[in-house]
Amino acid sequence: MIVTPNRRTLGATIEGLDLSSPLSEHEFDGVLQALGQHAVIRFPSQQLSARALADFSARFGELEINVANAYQEPGLPQVMVLSNIVENGRPIGLADAGQGWHTDMSYSRMIAFANLLYGIQIPSRNGKPLGGTEFCDMRAAYDDLPDALKQRLDGMTAEHDFNKFWEMMRQEKGSQRPPLTQAQRKAKPPVSHPLFLTHPVSGRKLLYANPGYTVRINELSERESDQTLAFLFAHQVQDKFRHVHHWQAGDVLMLDDLSTIHQAVADYGPDEHRLIKRCQVMATRFYAER
Repeated sequence: MIVTPNRRTLGATIEGLDLSSPLSEHEFDGVLQALGQHAVIRFPSQQLSARALADFSARFGELEINVANAYQEPGLPQVMVLSNIVENGRPIGLADAGQGWHTDMSYSRMIAFANLLYGIQIPSRNGKPLGGTEFCDMRAAYDDLPDALKQRLDGMTAEHDFNKFWEMMRQEKGSQRPPLTQAQRKAKPPVSHPLFLTHPVSGRKLLYANPGYTVRINELSERESDQTLAFLFAHQVQDKFRHVHHWQAGDVLMLDDLSTIHQAVADYGPDEHRLIKRCQVMATRFYAER
């Protein structure tokens, strides 16, 4: 097992592991520590079934079953299909490009720990891969905050709301998403989490807020909250905190949902096909139910 860090704030490549076979305890601990240190891990040249992807992912925690059940792997609801491919007039997966900066599951009472993405079909143009995934480092973003602001916001909580993200997606050109129903809103009520978290593996402090789901800082007035969130959202996406993963077929990408925010790059067309399978690991092993 060889870990090669990227040159920037985020990311590393791990070679020498076949993820279709169970990891030893030593290998598992090495991957977990590498994720805690580097936040985004690439495992190149993998050949996985959906079952093998789910089995590897489940070593790291409880797997979420996404509410978009139309886009699940048949017989394996823990595996979600992300794709722009249409067969017989029906999409085979959920299109994820152009969703904007967010952190998966921050709108959930139990937050997420990691995402596992397996690249099966990657679009390209003129020899250049398209549909990259971009990340920002929330540990570096926290470290770089003014000390006075860190002290002021320490101990405060932020509210996250699924409906904010849903409504932003409804404003996208060509979107046919209806508004959430009252029943759906009730099933996904707003939740609050600490604005600053300590990572359970690395021990580093991080900024836990994102433009996709975070709607207010509870302990501030509405005006102060809006101003502070506007500053934090601009601060956290600065170029110095960024890393872009350019996909190759066979890549497995493991991303830390606590230490990063991310977005899929929408630089490919409907006839440039992309197929990725995904497992969502929740943080249950590290946090009690809130």
